[in-house]
Amino acid sequence: MGLPDLFSRWFESRGWAPRPHQLALVDLARQGRSALLIAPTGGGKTLAGFLPSLIELTERRQSGQDLAYKKGQGELHTLYISPLKALATDIRRNLELPIAEMKLPVRAESRTGDTPQSRRLRQRERPPDLLMTTPESLALLLSYLDAARFFASLKCVIIDELHAFATTKRGHHLALCLSRLATLAPQARFVGLSATVADPPALADFLKLREEPVEIVLGEPGAPPVVTIIDAQERIPWGGHMGRHAVPEIYNIIRQHKTSIIFVNTRAQAELAFDALWRINEENLAIGLHHGSLAVEQRRKVEAAMSAGRLRAVVATSSLDLGIDWGDVDLVIQMGAPKGVSRLMQRIGRANHRLDEPSRAMIAPANRFEVLESLAALEAVEARELDGDPPRPPCLDVLAQHIVGTACAQPIDREAFFAEVRRTQPYRDLPRQDFDDTFDFVATGGYALAAYDRWHRLKKLPDGRWMLASPLVARQFRMNVGTIVELPLIKVKMRRGPVLGEVEESFIQGLVPGDTFVFAGRLLRFEGVKELIAQCSVATGGDPKVPAYGGGRLPLSTFLADRVRGILQDPARHPKLPAEVREWLRIQRIRSTLPSGDKLLIEGFPRGGKQFIVAYCFEGRNAHQTLGMLLTRRMERMGLRPLGFVATDYVLGLWGLRPPTKAQLDQLFDEDMLGDDLEAWMDESTMLRRSFRNVAVIAGLIERRFPGEEKSRRQVTFSSDLIYDTLRQHEPGHILLRATRQDAAWQLADLKRLGDLLKRAKGRIEYRRLDRISPLAVPVLLEIGRESVLGGTAEDELLDIAAQELIDEATRL
Repeated sequence: MGLPDLFSRWFESRGWAPRPHQLALVDLARQGRSALLIAPTGGGKTLAGFLPSLIELTERRQSGQDLAYKKGQGELHTLYISPLKALATDIRRNLELPIAEMKLPVRAESRTGDTPQSRRLRQRERPPDLLMTTPESLALLLSYLDAARFFASLKCVIIDELHAFATTKRGHHLALCLSRLATLAPQARFVGLSATVADPPALADFLKLREEPVEIVLGEPGAPPVVTIIDAQERIPWGGHMGRHAVPEIYNIIRQHKTSIIFVNTRAQAELAFDALWRINEENLAIGLHHGSLAVEQRRKVEAAMSAGRLRAVVATSSLDLGIDWGDVDLVIQMGAPKGVSRLMQRIGRANHRLDEPSRAMIAPANRFEVLESLAALEAVEARELDGDPPRPPCLDVLAQHIVGTACAQPIDREAFFAEVRRTQPYRDLPRQDFDDTFDFVATGGYALAAYDRWHRLKKLPDGRWMLASPLVARQFRMNVGTIVELPLIKVKMRRGPVLGEVEESFIQGLVPGDTFVFAGRLLRFEGVKELIAQCSVATGGDPKVPAYGGGRLPLSTFLADRVRGILQDPARHPKLPAEVREWLRIQRIRSTLPSGDKLLIEGFPRGGKQFIVAYCFEGRNAHQTLGMLLTRRMERMGLRPLGFVATDYVLGLWGLRPPTKAQLDQLFDEDMLGDDLEAWMDESTMLRRSFRNVAVIAGLIERRFPGEEKSRRQVTFSSDLIYDTLRQHEPGHILLRATRQDAAWQLADLKRLGDLLKRAKGRIEYRRLDRISPLAVPVLLEIGRESVLGGTAEDELLDIAAQELIDEATRL
């Protein structure tokens, strides 16, 4: 079937024709069926998601069937869920055009944490037809007493950028909320939208909340993107992560294009890149800065300027990764290696929102290993291959939070609720024991905490259902909702001026009045803390610091790591590399050998009175850090007297006082490392405590925010450590301790990759004993003692004399 005349004429007036996937979603909606639409950026995905709702609402109201509309009452018809607040606002703004041009009797609004309280109250009293929101705002809406009434009329739920949720704790929370919606609105259908999907059936399964299958709709592929690697005039650094050597080329590229987005991987890198561009901005080009720690007003100002075409460029983190539609953007620059192909494709899609025109992007690698990674990503883009994360086990801390949120709205029937939880993809195989233990924890705190009334959050009714023990529980839930656990933040404010945003409390604690730092694209002088706000003034000089944020750098994906190994062992692909990198690899082949896919290359050499071991694992920083911890324990037992280690995404470097033999290396890298050694290390390290802190916050055991106050990092840590020690002593099988170990293994240690590495290395270690450092080992040794970005901005300055000596030593034939 085609579109109604009104909608067909609107398409014609804009010189468009509805695409097959748009028509397919309209047809599926008429059948009441759920769907996953996979289509490239510029293919009209978002319009495809909303078209059926716009058509249905218009037809019902034109025929006089909508009684609530006749009475002037609001009823929610379609809920749109976005991973970003900016995207929810942007989609609402984009929908205003077709609604206005076709004079549709439809009201669309957005609701996020930035929405004024007065508007949020009005939306609950008189809901709009279409509501754009985020998972956290949805969880809040589901926790209100009027949730059943508010969602009773819901006909459609659209989840944009679905792939961004699927394997995260936030995705687990969203899945539970969607299942709740399926209960409250049994007639609702679910529509997922995504441009980058590695496993379509698995993603479609995320939407399967009823017996009927979810239809997968594939859009036309569109023109392939054009991606190149920037050839910087300055020499490519051997180490570092900021890519400052490429800033002059990036500035010239900005000059040659209409509007560019420069994506970086961390907020600290965003501040440094923005500062470096402004220092050479002789033409005074309008360049903006956008990341999640900036004040709402700052972000909105940048978004509005981009929408109006007033900016030539914006430096951004993942805060602008997803879905934002700015038609004037004609180039994306990825500063630093992308760390994953799907992430790169998502960012490339921000340029040239037309299906028949290629998106254009450039990559500016920050160092020599990143050149290899960038080439691997470029080849994967050309081959249209994507990477994806494996599913994670059901997150019990998230389930605990959802139990409380559900009880805030109405009493819970435990059996019906278990069935509701089990129909979600992440919790489909949840053991009944885990569910019961989690529910009991929410109700009483568990055996070890049952004596404390504050952790009794549910009470049983005579009819067997469970309700909140106190209204205070609902207030605490609503102030702490969500799975994004950030370290405590402090507002940064200009004296007699606006609030610029927030930085982590620990960063401010490391400053003394007079210190300078870069934030919100400005050079600031720290004056002191007043009423929990960092007071600042404009600075004119000094050696500024840059705030670093929890979460750190993105780890290299397994898929890209495999491709990097492939490039290293295939000389036929080396001509694609810059001359400096080719020479680097040529000397490495002469001095030692290149890493291969079927062996683990380990080099050993003396330097400065120490014995170094460098393992070319290519398993990402997280896995390498865990491996380094475990190896140093084993080296200590062997009498090798280890002194330390350093990990990058590509290489692990260790040093001690004695060199290992080949037989000792085989023992060091044995698979049994992941048994007793791992257990002992996890128990001794702060890793489990850190993981427990996050789990306890998400599960509601510890509140970050309390009515009238916000806990400091030190208070949260003290509370969580005290409870952690109590549970380990008196109830070691407590559900939160189980969740903690699971969380630590998944998120912090990257154990699966580590296990795959050790399995691959068994019997296939290639040990090269050298008389001095090799060229490929230079980058990891440059990391030893490198000052954190917290301490200054000199990370990518010209290499000092000591570093140059290291390079000269490695490249001397």
